[in-house]
Amino acid sequence: MSIQLQVDQLHWQINDKVILNNISFKVSKGEVIGIIGPNGAGKTSLLNSITKQVKNSANSKLTGTIHLKNKELKQYTSKQLAQHFALVAQKSEPIFSLTVTDIVKLGLLPHQGLFTLDSDHDKEQVKLALSKVGLANSSEKSFNQLSGGEQQRVLIARALVQRAQILILDEPTNHLDVFYQHQILQLVKQLKITVIMTVHDLNLASQYCQRLLLLNQGELICDGNPDEVLSKENLQQIFKLPCLLERDPFTHTPRVYFSPPHQEDEYKSSGANNG
Repeated sequence: MSIQLQVDQLHWQINDKVILNNISFKVSKGEVIGIIGPNGAGKTSLLNSITKQVKNSANSKLTGTIHLKNKELKQYTSKQLAQHFALVAQKSEPIFSLTVTDIVKLGLLPHQGLFTLDSDHDKEQVKLALSKVGLANSSEKSFNQLSGGEQQRVLIARALVQRAQILILDEPTNHLDVFYQHQILQLVKQLKITVIMTVHDLNLASQYCQRLLLLNQGELICDGNPDEVLSKENLQQIFKLPCLLERDPFTHTPRVYFSPPHQEDEYKSSGANNG
């Protein structure tokens, strides 16, 4: 596979606090990559750096290089980047009284001129995207009246319309119930484009991502497939809890269970008493 994105020695520091510590990795075209790790590991910071949302200032210094298709990221204009990256963030900015359709249509902007009118094809793409995320019957609702999960699905529909080559998602299942968690991640996996997303749920990451980047305290601890990254040694070292690994009976991917330390002690004690 061709290399689509290359990150080399990415280091971000705010005053004396290291946010990202010399992170390097390559992304091949069509990969679905999950970024995992505990809170504060640097997952969202890494996404923000990749999408050029981190700026150098007197207190903040970002070094290293990011190449998109063999061209350094800083050489792209904002509009060019929007044609390559579609970003779905955890929290959306207030969007006043725009309807669901209005929000999704914003995904067309990187491909239109200033006064371009929406074509019949554009309108059909908006309808198709809303149908894919289960919101075909909510097209005229106000975005601000939707639940958090519904808003997340609208933003994913907008990303689909944007037709970007790399989809960036920050905790895309954060506000969704179980059905839509799987529906959205199944949809993302079937898009046949490059996907980089942060995932809080390790089991969802294992099921839907081909490759995982495990971060902790700004460092890339492990980079590999779910079997390689979700090892008992890695997980107990990072999350500081006893864990059990099994094979999911439906997907045959690794499945992780964590136990508070006192429960493991109780289990051992119980086993000893019964022996």
